[in-house]
Amino acid sequence: MSHTFFIAFSYIVTALVVAGLILRAVIDHRIQLRALADLESRGIGRRSRRG
Repeated sequence: MSHTFFIAFSYIVTALVVAGLILRAVIDHRIQLRALADLESRGIGRRSRRG
């Protein structure tokens, strides 16, 4: 019996999971940038910039 279907299915599922994780990271990065911009617009800066 050929295991081609199971192997292909495993690769597809893995690709979907990896793509989902990448998408989640990109969306979270954008959310964090907006939050940081909001804080900076209210006068709350980063510690690393002070000096």
